[in-house]
Amino acid sequence: MFRPELKVLDCTIRDGGLMNEWRFDKAMVKDVFDGLAKAGIDYVELGYRADKKLFSPDDFGPWRFCDEEDLRDVAHECETKVAVMVDVGRTDYEAFLPADDSIVKLFRVATYVKDMDKALELGNHIKSFGYEVSVNIMAISCAPEAELDHAIEQLAATDFDMVYLVDSFGYFTSQHIHYLAEKYLNRLPGKQIGIHTHNNQQLAFANTVEAALKGINYADGSIYGIGRAAGNCPIELLLGFLHNPRFDVRAVFDLIEQYFIDLKKQLRWGYELPYAITGALNKHPRAAMAFIQAGQQGSFARFYDQLLNSEDS
Repeated sequence: MFRPELKVLDCTIRDGGLMNEWRFDKAMVKDVFDGLAKAGIDYVELGYRADKKLFSPDDFGPWRFCDEEDLRDVAHECETKVAVMVDVGRTDYEAFLPADDSIVKLFRVATYVKDMDKALELGNHIKSFGYEVSVNIMAISCAPEAELDHAIEQLAATDFDMVYLVDSFGYFTSQHIHYLAEKYLNRLPGKQIGIHTHNNQQLAFANTVEAALKGINYADGSIYGIGRAAGNCPIELLLGFLHNPRFDVRAVFDLIEQYFIDLKKQLRWGYELPYAITGALNKHPRAAMAFIQAGQQGSFARFYDQLLNSEDS
């Protein structure tokens, strides 16, 4: 699988921060950026830019806010670009510098289908400063198809650079990815299409491979699969699959050994039965995270029955 046009985005700090309130030490984040740059990764997403009027810096680490000064403490200008995610309704419109004055190259707008009008407004605002812009439509496994189609139609009319197919709950199988990849590719001409997967059913890597085989040109991964709940596609597997000589996985192995083996014991992301249950039932993993954090009190079967009869998603 050698496609030189396929780009890799690492979301280790951004998605992994959902497991520890983005309280990663700056020295570690700097090592992560340096190692991923050495590995040839195209983009490194270093967190969110959240509105400090809504989220207190006392309650979160710096990667919840990604102030320019903090970003420059850990990243440097090089071929590997800095990316930051922004949530619709949780972002201060005044928090953006002109792109020429910022180390950030790409902002990814995270939205639900129902908020697409707001996502377009935020994306256009960011685009006016000269940044690359992606829109990541979350939880599409729960979205009515007519509404998703309308959202895609709206995005097709923009000058945004990328649109991401996102499996927020780790629900999709290869058949879903095959169908949705074709939809995104056919209905969004001129835009790069990306894939972001979660590993609830141990399909994050397989689904990323399926998307790449269908022609999607941007693929997310994270070191050792770190991410919310079951985590993401392990970037070390992704690099091995791509067989592209510009990527060198050795630096990723060094980071795993130095930081992520111990960190996984502490934060406990990855495949767990409660996460598999939420994935199979197309549910948000919050209930599984609470179940695990409470010491898995009660039976798995009872947990399954409670979710099966719950309208939460």
